[in-house]
Amino acid sequence: MDPAVTIRRVVPRQTEDQVAALYWEAFGRKLGAALGPPEHGRAFIARHLHHDRAAVALTHDGSRVVGVAGYRLSGRGLTGGGIRDVLSAYGLMRGMPRLAVLALLDRTPGPGELVMDGIAVDPAHRSAGIGGLLLAEIATIAAEQGCRRVRLDVIDVNPRARALYERHGFTAVRTERTPYLRGLMGFGAVTTMHRAVPGRPSGGPSGDTLEQRR
Repeated sequence: MDPAVTIRRVVPRQTEDQVAALYWEAFGRKLGAALGPPEHGRAFIARHLHHDRAAVALTHDGSRVVGVAGYRLSGRGLTGGGIRDVLSAYGLMRGMPRLAVLALLDRTPGPGELVMDGIAVDPAHRSAGIGGLLLAEIATIAAEQGCRRVRLDVIDVNPRARALYERHGFTAVRTERTPYLRGLMGFGAVTTMHRAVPGRPSGGPSGDTLEQRR
């Protein structure tokens, strides 16, 4: 176990490549059809991050990102890049079908919702409680923003992630079968999960940095 991690609410400058690598390790199979090959996908993600739309776990000295949980709120998520960016990066002919794939993955928050934009933890730091810390920070952010719930989607081939979410208060509300995506993205069903958010905290730490010592 790590002796300490620091949770921050912003992606530090100069760590964009680290965050992109974590995201690609976790979601590369799903994102490959839209942003692959891997080196291009990681570069695209790093270039278009919205730094203020994530909780990140850093080593205690702040030198390395070992976990990240992105979220979407007020029209912006951690992973950015619009139509023009995709076409600029991949060209018109290769870019148009990629935009269609990205549209399939888009999740827009409803009223009173914060939508999680994925969670990824460095394999070397898993089973150390980092995922739980990130989920707790996301819930706090949602409460401070006046949201009544956090929403996320988990695919059928990621039971480890679903088990993490269930341990931290998420419940499944519906499952959409997507057999047409199995060959393209490697999964055949998506389950939407919700976690209720309590009222906005009246005091306590701002959440800019939290430490977990073990």
